[in-house]
Amino acid sequence: MSVFTPVTRRSLEPFLTGYDVGELVNFHGISEGVENTNYFVDTTEGQYVLTLFERLDYEQLPYFLGLMAHLNAAGVPTPAPKPGRSGALNQPLLGKPAALVERIAGIGVADPSSAQCAAVGDALGLLHTRGQGFDGHRAPDRSVDWWHRTADALRDRLSQDERSLLDDELAFQATVPREGLPAGVIHADLFRDNALFAGERLSGLIDWYYACNDRFLYDVAVAVNDWCVDEDWKPAHSHWRALLAAYAARRAFTDQEREIWEAELRASALRFWLSRLYDRAFPRGGDLTLIKDPNPQRQRLEHWRDGSALPLP
Repeated sequence: MSVFTPVTRRSLEPFLTGYDVGELVNFHGISEGVENTNYFVDTTEGQYVLTLFERLDYEQLPYFLGLMAHLNAAGVPTPAPKPGRSGALNQPLLGKPAALVERIAGIGVADPSSAQCAAVGDALGLLHTRGQGFDGHRAPDRSVDWWHRTADALRDRLSQDERSLLDDELAFQATVPREGLPAGVIHADLFRDNALFAGERLSGLIDWYYACNDRFLYDVAVAVNDWCVDEDWKPAHSHWRALLAAYAARRAFTDQEREIWEAELRASALRFWLSRLYDRAFPRGGDLTLIKDPNPQRQRLEHWRDGSALPLP
């Protein structure tokens, strides 16, 4: 979440008339994240998050907003998009598609407990089982082809050490057998800042705009890579075991998944290392824009390459 497109009261008030949300009380921009413009919006009828989609178009939005509505109805802790008076889940604002989503109580956690990691694992297991009833489909946009395109765009801007690590990891990932792995709807971006907690209780998973249909194991790896590491980006054993055990209680891992688990951890770290290298090399303009340090993802990648990963249950 960031602010690339400034919103004013003059532009927001007419937009809100398309919803049954009462009168505008207050609003302010949100700095976290890197993809879309986001604001907290308070009205006389409730509290919401307004998102202006900077890269997604009207044809892409039904997948994300429909998925959120489906998961909310299925009992997965997910905020629901607010339908407009016309029934649509999005409408234009400042020339871009925009949506209002209910604002759920809770805050992100910088230093999660084992119990919070277990709650994330449980919610991810719910997503992967109850998401099966959603009939939308979206291919991943950060897949192997994207890895190579991004690597090519970055190559002249990297150090020799970075290029060597990147090329070696891409060569390794090309050898990993992934065909036939369990797959379906995944979040694809379940970092600590994309889950809200009220104490130890998980109140909701947010920021669904990388969601797609892909390998469940990759989604688990993304979560473990952020939730289950210590301040040196090494495995935090109690957190690791708590998240994976809670997940496995919802969906058991297969033998094939156990065999390539370390490779999926590496794939997750590679994907986010690449995207953060790209954002550093080609920054986007915007107010309150956050550019994340790529080095922690590189450190994770190097740990998993050294065999530091714990096995799946």
